[in-house]
Amino acid sequence: MLISPKVSGHRRWVYITFLNSNNFRHFLSTTADTTAADPFNTHPSYQHLSTIKSKSELLQSYTVTPPIKPWPRYLSPKTLITLIKSQHDPNLSLQIFHHAGNFHPGFSHNYETYHSIINKLCRARAFDEAETLLTELQKSSIQCGEGLFITMIRNYGIASKPKLALKTFLRIEKFGIQRSIRSFNALLNALVQNKEYDLVYAIFKNCQKKLDIMPSVFTCNILLNALCKKGDIDSAIRVLDEMPVMGIVPNVVSYTTILGCYVSIDDLVGAKRMFDEIVDRGWLPDATTYTILMHGFAKQGKLIDAVKIMDEMEENGVGPNEVTYGVMIEAFCKEKKSGEAVNLLNDMLDKRYIPSSTLCCKVIDVLCEEGKVEEACDLWKKLLVKNCTPDNAISSTLIHWLCKKGKIREARKLFDEFEKGTSPSVLTYNMLIAGMCERGELHEAGRLWDDMVDKGCIPNAFTYNMLINGFCKAGNAKEGIRILEEMLEKGCLPNKSTYSILIKVLLDSECEAEVLRVLPLAASGDVDLETWGILVAKFVTDLRNVCSILDKILLDNDT
Repeated sequence: MLISPKVSGHRRWVYITFLNSNNFRHFLSTTADTTAADPFNTHPSYQHLSTIKSKSELLQSYTVTPPIKPWPRYLSPKTLITLIKSQHDPNLSLQIFHHAGNFHPGFSHNYETYHSIINKLCRARAFDEAETLLTELQKSSIQCGEGLFITMIRNYGIASKPKLALKTFLRIEKFGIQRSIRSFNALLNALVQNKEYDLVYAIFKNCQKKLDIMPSVFTCNILLNALCKKGDIDSAIRVLDEMPVMGIVPNVVSYTTILGCYVSIDDLVGAKRMFDEIVDRGWLPDATTYTILMHGFAKQGKLIDAVKIMDEMEENGVGPNEVTYGVMIEAFCKEKKSGEAVNLLNDMLDKRYIPSSTLCCKVIDVLCEEGKVEEACDLWKKLLVKNCTPDNAISSTLIHWLCKKGKIREARKLFDEFEKGTSPSVLTYNMLIAGMCERGELHEAGRLWDDMVDKGCIPNAFTYNMLINGFCKAGNAKEGIRILEEMLEKGCLPNKSTYSILIKVLLDSECEAEVLRVLPLAASGDVDLETWGILVAKFVTDLRNVCSILDKILLDNDT
């Protein structure tokens, strides 16, 4: 922090960082020492510092530069919270917090300002700084709320620090706050996130006796989730049966959690029993319940049963959600039913759900496998119209299939259209380059290669392999070798297929001299046994010839 003493004569700047009030008090105590002990007294301009007795006097003597400009003239806790939240850098937020408390006239922190900065630090994983402020808050006279601790517990859970989440929960009462079911549930969720399932059960058993907390249906559902994730369905069923004894009525989530566990172990009988029990109790299963049961049938290849569940779902007025569509579309793709998959995907788009890239790729794959490349292109265009911009994975899949069908021009046209909206990845370039090389369009492949490099997309081993293979098949072995040498110069390490492709094509073309040129490069790389076997059969006629060739290869490789 930059401060300037208001002194006559020469103006001198002093850099001092006040991290907290303790540092500030230490500075005051050092400036209040005797003249003989005060290092500033070596210069007449600083003799006034020895007479300063309080913070207000120091502030009157110095101009403190705020961490951001413009700094508000009138600062309220609400304004400070807005400043803290609006910063991208948590360190800057912390400087703003300290500056407000230490240097803004008449401003005092409250619980909300502490909560805001601690939340900011926790989200940035700056837990040490957050803990320092929490200790400072404990020493102050500010009355805290439970929400601050819930924030820290949740963030510790997300950051995979379950022990610190538990420590924070146990610390709540030291601040004069009564722990409630809200912080308790936050703790259990943090433990489940980190797979501390046994600890969840142990803490739950002691919540009433040792923590004086009465569990709710949400608490029990968290416990059921932990037991089901652990795979202990028998214990989960016992907890479900014991809930009424505790005065807690299980809800749809309770039964759905166990239903999902049955599905995960492929027990559709148990899953259907849970589903029927929900209906028998007069509850209406929600979209999640239906979707989990559908997934169970689809996973076992019982697509007709899954479709019946979806029809029953819609008849009962429960609309499918994004996950429901995903489950059924994947099931239709698995069974190679492209028409049904496309219909559901269109329905999904019409309801403004955004399908994942993986899901779209599966539908496009199925369409293309069935020879419906044009329909796949139409689907790609519809994704554009619906503002669901196809990514590199979707475009690469479609380009691959267009090239496979020999439709290089259509693939290039789609590539150019895709390039208008985003930057193609190396995967997208590779698919088109591979297709061009397969069709012998090496000139176009080379132009695309140049475009790829010019735009900063670095070729990988697959890209080089395609070009090497393409030139060799076209009878231009020397160009294939040149590309291999360039590949090595660029630090892209060839793999087995790189050398194997080149050597086999050279042998088929009777280019023995070029093969011997490649062998020293291959000796330092990785060539499969089959390729070495072909080489031996081709060149070696007697033991003396073997030694001669090997000596030449090793000598060239050393040099």
